[in-house]
Amino acid sequence: MTIEGEYKVAEPTGTIDVLAVKKLASNIRDSIQRVIVGKSQTIDIAILALLCRGHVLLEDVPGTGKTSLAKALAASLECDFGRIQFTPDLVPGDVLGVNFYNTAKGEFEFRKGPIFSQILLADEINRATPRTQSSLLEAMQERQASIDGLTTPLPEPFMVVATLNPVEMEGTFPLPEAQLDRFMLRASLGYPDRNEESSMLDRFSREKDHSVATNSVSAQDLIGAMDVVDTVTVNATVRDYLLEIITRTRDSNSLRLGASPRASLALQHAAQGWAAMNGRQYVLPDDIKYLAVPVLAHRLIAETTTQLRGQPTAEIVSSIVESTPVPIERE
Repeated sequence: MTIEGEYKVAEPTGTIDVLAVKKLASNIRDSIQRVIVGKSQTIDIAILALLCRGHVLLEDVPGTGKTSLAKALAASLECDFGRIQFTPDLVPGDVLGVNFYNTAKGEFEFRKGPIFSQILLADEINRATPRTQSSLLEAMQERQASIDGLTTPLPEPFMVVATLNPVEMEGTFPLPEAQLDRFMLRASLGYPDRNEESSMLDRFSREKDHSVATNSVSAQDLIGAMDVVDTVTVNATVRDYLLEIITRTRDSNSLRLGASPRASLALQHAAQGWAAMNGRQYVLPDDIKYLAVPVLAHRLIAETTTQLRGQPTAEIVSSIVESTPVPIERE
C-alpha cells in the first residue's frame, strides 16, 4: 500500500518576535473583517486558537456567520482548506480516507480524506454519529490519523474549526466530554447589534462581489508565530493564580466535573498566545481572567441541581474567577 502526496512541514522564514505576532494577528483580523461585520472578540478567539495550535468550537444559532467565519479564516491563510458537512449517514472513512485497490498497479492505495487539510471546517459536527465524531479524536490531539493499522501524520499547521447548533435537537448527537475537551476554545457570535447589522446590509448590498477574505499570511510565517507563542513567559505567580482557578472548579459544589489537566495546559497556552497577540513577552493575570470562560466552560459539567436552576457553566466559571484573588507583584 502506498500513500501519495506526503505533506512537508513548512519552515518559518526570517526572525519573528511578539511584535511580529501582533502584526500577523492584525493582518488576519483585517482580512476576516472584510467578511464578518463586528464580532471582534469571537474573531480574536479563532485567531488565538490558530496561533496556539488549538481547535475552536463555534456554537450559535443558524445564520449568525459561524461557517462564514471559518471560511474567512482559512481564506486569510495560504493553507489547504477542507470542509466536512456532518450528517447522520457520514462514516469515518468519509473523514479519514479509504484504501482502494488500484487494478492498474495491482496494489492497494490510500485516498486521503478531508482530515488531511491544514484548516478543516467541521460543519454542524453534532449531526454526525458518535462513531464518526470519534474519528476526529486522534487527529485533534495527536495530529495524526490511523487507517487500517497505518498511522499518517497530519500537515502542519493543522486546525479544526467546528460549528454547532445548540438549539436543534432532532437529528443531532451531543458531543461527548472527551470530544469537547479536545477544543481549546469555544466561542459564539451572537446576533449583531443594530449598527452592525445596518453596516452589514449596506456593505453587502454595495460590495457583494468584493467582500471576501484575502491571503494575508503564509504557512511559514504562521508556524514561526506559533513557535514564538511557545516562548512567552509565565512566571510562578501567574501560574499559581491559574492553578487556583483550576482547583476551585474541581472543588465547586456547583460542578460535577471540574477542569482537567488538559484544560490547565490549554489555559496556560491560550494566555501565552493572547499575550503575544498583544505584543507582550509575558502573561498577565488579566490574560487568565479574560480567557477562563472560553477555555474552561465547555469542559465542565454542572450538577443536576445547578442545571435545574438554569445556571450555565460559563456563569459558574465567571463567578469562580471573580472570587479568586488576583496576585499583585510587589517590589
